[in-house]
Amino acid sequence: MRLHTILQSGTLLLAAITFVSCGGCKPKSPKPKQESPKPVAEAAVVETHPVPEKPIEEMTYTPEKCHFELWAPTAERVVVRLYNGDLFAEELEMTQAEDGLWSADALGDKRGMYYAFQVTIDGKPLKETAGIFARALNVNGDRGAIINLDETDPKGWNNDKSPKVKPSETVIYEMHYRDMTAHASAGSANPGKYIAMAERGTRSFEGKSTGLDHLVEMGITHVHLLPTADFGSIDESRSSKEYNWGYEPKNYNTPEGTYATNVTKPETRIREFKSLVKALHDAGICVVLDVVYNHTTSVENCGFELTAPGYFYRMREDGSFANGSGCGNETASEKPMMRKYMVESLEYWVKEYHIDGFRFDLMAIHDIETMNLIKERLTALNPDILLYGEGWAAMDPLYDESKLAFKRYTYQMPGVAAFSDDIRNALRGALDLSIGGFVHGVAGNKEALKFGIVGGVEHPEVEHVEAAWCANPRQHISYVSCHDDHNLRDRLELLSPDADEEELLKMDKLAQFGVFTSQGVPFIFCGEEMFRTKQHEKNTYNMSDKYNAIDWSNKQTYGDLVEYYKGLIALRKAHPAFSLGDANLVRQHLRFIDNPNEAAVGFYLFDIEGIDSAKSIVVLMNGSRESVTFDIPVGDYKWVADGNTIVPNGMGNVTVNDGKFTVPPITGIILAEF
Repeated sequence: MRLHTILQSGTLLLAAITFVSCGGCKPKSPKPKQESPKPVAEAAVVETHPVPEKPIEEMTYTPEKCHFELWAPTAERVVVRLYNGDLFAEELEMTQAEDGLWSADALGDKRGMYYAFQVTIDGKPLKETAGIFARALNVNGDRGAIINLDETDPKGWNNDKSPKVKPSETVIYEMHYRDMTAHASAGSANPGKYIAMAERGTRSFEGKSTGLDHLVEMGITHVHLLPTADFGSIDESRSSKEYNWGYEPKNYNTPEGTYATNVTKPETRIREFKSLVKALHDAGICVVLDVVYNHTTSVENCGFELTAPGYFYRMREDGSFANGSGCGNETASEKPMMRKYMVESLEYWVKEYHIDGFRFDLMAIHDIETMNLIKERLTALNPDILLYGEGWAAMDPLYDESKLAFKRYTYQMPGVAAFSDDIRNALRGALDLSIGGFVHGVAGNKEALKFGIVGGVEHPEVEHVEAAWCANPRQHISYVSCHDDHNLRDRLELLSPDADEEELLKMDKLAQFGVFTSQGVPFIFCGEEMFRTKQHEKNTYNMSDKYNAIDWSNKQTYGDLVEYYKGLIALRKAHPAFSLGDANLVRQHLRFIDNPNEAAVGFYLFDIEGIDSAKSIVVLMNGSRESVTFDIPVGDYKWVADGNTIVPNGMGNVTVNDGKFTVPPITGIILAEF
């Protein structure tokens, strides 16, 4: 999500964040610093409404009839209209029940038709809507489509299963469909489409693997897909060359049509997205969806406000919409129907699309109770479900901050992780480019980096300015770049304009070295392994492929860097000691190595027999521009990483007799006793 300000420790902090607009959202001006969030009393008083116990099923199809239901507790009249294409066919009067549901039946086989609800409140008919839980849509998602979902299953779908991944081996790879496949060098037959990422055998002009084959080659375990649910920022009837990240949700339970090969057929986007999921699963890769339940693309064109006005959003006393998202509105997860909606929507993606995890955009807008319920319900469907999100908001949400899923309260959400801006900023510098980080040799980042290395948990040798926010190191998402902000190469070039390419590549390697040797879950942005550039543009949410598409020729040009990233991923799989998964184990087995250099950090993992194939592992990081000598335990070691190459099981012997080991500038070293 695009950040303007971040709420930290009960205070609204400015300056550290620059706002990155999402298409269709109108950024607001910076707010003055305030010492505490707005009191809850400023929120409007919301009338309680009955919430149905039954699951949300707005349209149920059988060949004999279609049953329609809509939750509209304040409506005085509701109708559902049926259409043949764009031609009106029939209007059905709906009947209200005590639980706020309105219902109607359309007799006969209506498959292939479209439907829309219209709610009347205070004598005023509202705009037609597909509802809030449409599972198939027309072009641009203003009407629901009547289809048989069973017919959207690709061959073998009933046998599709989520890959089994050891938690210690998890590596997340964030990608956008067009970024990965739109460039001619990707060799895709369907550039920019769902099924492009399902293709096997694609090659670059130089004969290097691309797309799905590349992911398999790299060894990543989880693909994080940027928003896939229907969004409102692209006209689906126009050229598929339009680009957007998709952080403007319109319909939450149907895949976006932009990435389908035929948007006019409602079944196509569903079948093709399922085909992508199956292809990833067949390749041993889990699928994580980026979900944006914190706001909608607008209020006037989305089902929430067109079915139960004022309910699904947080409203101020004057009737205006609160704006914790920075995009004009914020949803109210604490309200019973919104909470039910989020849980059942996520369950639907798991059950219908076999999704293995979710990343929550601006997670701090959601309340802790809802996030814990989501974890409980989704774990019942998939015990290995992966859940993580942004532990911040764009502006101050209109709710008691102590009850919201801010990063500092992550420890209250077992099984839910948050992105660590601690390790990100420590390694590569502040968001506003005002100062570099550890890899630039800048002092002042040591404790924040150590905090990231232990995975955000309490540790006796870490004196971080912020209290430990993780109860478990796997609640800590370790990263240095994502789709937001400058990608890693561009940031390094901007902060070190005099550095040559050799130095920049060393900084790149050291930054990711810090990510992959931390106890948190490593996360990388697509194309970083190929030294991708977005031509120094930081906010490419709606820019062309010129800025966003990955040029796969870089895989050959920067083959050494690709191999280094592969080595880092292999390192996690070979050495579970880098992911102990328990705060007590981290405190028991990880010790830091003192060094006076402000841009030098060392640590060792010891007594790890039974946990790892090694007896001990020494990790040394030198971000300074001079060689640094560390005091390390005497012993016979094998090289695991020498700054250029990573061989997890060792690539040569080194004996340390005097307890001294010197590390070259801008280099990460790993030694292991086997």
